[in-house]
Formats: sequence, structure tokens, C-alpha cells
Amino acid sequence: METFDGTDGTRLAYHCSGDGPALICLPGGPMQDSAYLGDLGGLAAHRTLVRLDLRGTGESAVPADPESYRCDRQVADVEALRRHLGLERVDLAAHCTGATLALLYAARHPERVDRLVLLNPSPRPVGVEVTDRDRRELAELRRQEPWFPAAFAAFERIWAGRADDEDWAAITPFTWGRWDAAARAHHEREASWRHPDAAAGYYADGAFDPAAVRSAVAHLAAPVLLVAGEYDVALPPTRAAEYADLFPKGELAVQPGGGHQPWLDDPHWFVDTVARFLG
Repeated sequence: METFDGTDGTRLAYHCSGDGPALICLPGGPMQDSAYLGDLGGLAAHRTLVRLDLRGTGESAVPADPESYRCDRQVADVEALRRHLGLERVDLAAHCTGATLALLYAARHPERVDRLVLLNPSPRPVGVEVTDRDRRELAELRRQEPWFPAAFAAFERIWAGRADDEDWAAITPFTWGRWDAAARAHHEREASWRHPDAAAGYYADGAFDPAAVRSAVAHLAAPVLLVAGEYDVALPPTRAAEYADLFPKGELAVQPGGGHQPWLDDPHWFVDTVARFLG
């Protein structure tokens, strides 16, 4: 673990592993410890992964100003890390809500981005709408799974507006390509990586304007790889294609049988796909 100072003096931590050119990795959650990314399924054999612990998470300090958790204000932290590493341009990989931060960084500093990898990105910053019908059609593909009846019933209650906390927990299997013992164990560990207070501020009012983000990425010169999972109800492949088309040099890769964490669902496919794109 190494540290540097954000522009407001908050001590921020990052973790390096692997070999090769640097790949800055931004975690999702929002605001989960970057530890959950691990070595991205073995991608560290091809790149030096630089996992940033966002402020108030992992080994990074809690900021004096809670409003600095807002994702647009954390763009300065990514830029401070770039300068600290002495990189003229960066390759960025970001998962889920971390992709929002990556897009805001690319919008503000397009000249600093060499390649951008968006892993099952949140559609929120670009205003791509995922409907209940989209999710239902995707969920129906998994009727042969032993966990399907209980999980789908919970989804039905969510769509009907009658959900409780147990229902939101019950649909977890739909976010995984394989809901096996390894997935369950990883999911249980995730509780220790979450930071609810920080997460609550990430998408605070005024963080971004989807129309402005779409306009900015429409002029992004950097190649962009968007990785989606065949079964990911957070960003179904049809909506992922719509998302990838927003970039002039956008490329979509859909992982067969994949869920929301592709480096865990099929590490071999994931590493081959991302390493090829990064070159």
C-alpha cells in the first residue's frame, strides 16, 4: 500500500500488483474498498494494477468535508494520482459506479486518457434507461437455476413496489453468472468492504448532468471497451450496446454466461478480452 495527498490534503491510498504498464482501477459499490477487485481475474499478469481506495474507503483517510464524497469532486483525486505516478496519459479501468467517476474524469481531462475500460458500468451518468421489462426478459433466461423461484418472486415484489430489504437481498443470484459456493463466499465478504455514509454522498444532487456527460464522451478520442455480462440485470446487453455506441471508438464485449463481476464469472475470457484491448 502506498499513499499520496488529494488536493484538499486527504491522505489517499493505492495498491499496486502485477507487471507491465500501469492500469488505474476504480472500484464501484459505490464507494467499496478496492480490495474486492483483487487481481481482476489474473489481469495483473499483463498490467500493473493500481487499485485506488476512494476517499473514506479501504486504507484512504476519511475526508474532513463529507460533501467531497460526491463523484464529480473525486475527479481531482484521480488526477492527483496520475500526477503522483508521473504518467503523462493513463489507461483507466472502472467497475460499476466507478465508471461514473472514470467518465467524469475523461470528460474533464480527455487529453490524459489513453484507453478506457468500463466493466459493467452504471448507466446512470449517461442516462441510458434500463426498464423493468429489460430485467424481466433477462431474468427469465435463468428459469432452470435452482434458486430461480424464490429470487424471481422477490423481483416480482420489487417491480410491484411491495419490496422489503429481504427481497433486495433475495435477487442477488441474478447479479452473478454462477451462483455457486465461490460466489456466495465473495458476496458475504462484500459486507466488510462497504461504506454506507460515503456511498450516500457519491451521487448527491448536482454530481453530473447526463446530457452534458453524453455530449463530452461523444467527442472522446480514446478507445473505449465496455464489458457486459450476458445475464447482468444491472446493464443488460441490449442497453450495453446503446451505451457503447455513445463513444466514437466504443467497443462492446458481452461475456457469455456472465454477470456483474466478469473477472470472477470467467477469468480466462475476461483477461483475454481486456488484455487484447489494452494491447
